[in-house]
Amino acid sequence: MATHTQEKSIQELERTWMDEAIGLATNSVKNGGGPFGALIAKDGEIVATGNNNVTSNLDPTAHGEVTAIRAACQTLGTFSLEGCVLVTSCEPCPMCLSSALWARVDRIIFAADRDDAAVAGFDDRKFYDLFEKQPAELWPMEVERVDMVNRTAPFDAWIAKSDRIDY
Repeated sequence: MATHTQEKSIQELERTWMDEAIGLATNSVKNGGGPFGALIAKDGEIVATGNNNVTSNLDPTAHGEVTAIRAACQTLGTFSLEGCVLVTSCEPCPMCLSSALWARVDRIIFAADRDDAAVAGFDDRKFYDLFEKQPAELWPMEVERVDMVNRTAPFDAWIAKSDRIDY
C-alpha cells in the first residue's frame, strides 16, 4: 500500500502528465489537428504521445487516445498495455474507451469532460448514452477525472481557430 508521501508524489506526476496531454491537445489545434491529446505512461515514464488527426489524416479512428495507444504498443513491442496509464486531455469517447479496454490499460485519467467537449462542437453524448447502462464499478479499469484549471484550453484554441474543419 502506498504511503501518503508516495500518493502525493503520484498525484503530482499525474498532474504533470495531464499538463502534457493538455499541451499536446492545444498544439494539435495549432498544427491542423483536433483539440485532443493523450499519452501513455508506464512505471512513472511517458512511453508515447498522441493527438487527434481525424481531419488531417481523413481517419475517423485517429483520436488522440487511439494514436497514443498505437504508438505505445509500437514502442513497447506489444499489443497489451497492462501496467500503463492513459492520460488524456478529455474524457474518452466510447471508441477510445473501448480501445483502452482492448489494450488492457490499467487506468485512465482525463481533464475536460463530455460537456466541455460539447461546448466546442464535439457533442458525442448520444454515444456515451449507449455505455451508461453498464455501471462504472463493473468496468475492468478505473476511470477518474482530474480537476485541472486549464482543462478547456484545447477547446478554447479550437473555437478561436478560424480555419478549423468542424466535425
